[in-house]
Amino acid sequence: MTETLLIALTTFFATIGPLDVAAMFAALTTNNTARERRAMAVKASLIGGGILLFFALFGKVVLESFGISLAALQASGGILLLLIAIDMVFARDSGSTSTTDQEQKEAEAKQDVSVFPLATPLIAGPGAIGAAILLVSQADGDTAEISLVIGALLAIILMTFLLMLLATQVQRLLGVTGLHVISRVVGVLLAGLAVQFIFDGIQNSGLLN
Repeated sequence: MTETLLIALTTFFATIGPLDVAAMFAALTTNNTARERRAMAVKASLIGGGILLFFALFGKVVLESFGISLAALQASGGILLLLIAIDMVFARDSGSTSTTDQEQKEAEAKQDVSVFPLATPLIAGPGAIGAAILLVSQADGDTAEISLVIGALLAIILMTFLLMLLATQVQRLLGVTGLHVISRVVGVLLAGLAVQFIFDGIQNSGLLN
């Protein structure tokens, strides 16, 4: 159970990227009042968390309707997480956890950035959605393990919300170097988990039998 919880926390921390979301939030809301920032943080967390909860609970059903097996999800999810991990280790922006230049420009022109780009693609991006589906599927119907995965997801969403409220102070405290150090450490751990997911997917596919 402890292993499941730690894996879920590490994976969601890496794919959601609370520190990155907070930094982006600080940059996009410099002209907003404290009340507006708080309202946007709440809205972004609720919408992003709701999207991830939906895919965590019903993502497997959606995949099965398209004929996608658990083994294929494990392998493809592992590859996606490995790409994110590589970007984290080398401190590069990942398309799974960040916005494109065009999206950034569109966001800067908006008054309310809670839905886009905060809720999606920053909080509920393809990496986090894939991780939510994969981790719940790995639980294989075990209610206790699924509860731990959901609990870990909610914990990281709560952390993201709190960091958005403290975005300016956190950015000033850690600085660019501090953010990159944390990102690289988590990236190394995520790379190991990603490779394990790929191994599990190949094993469960029956290709080695």
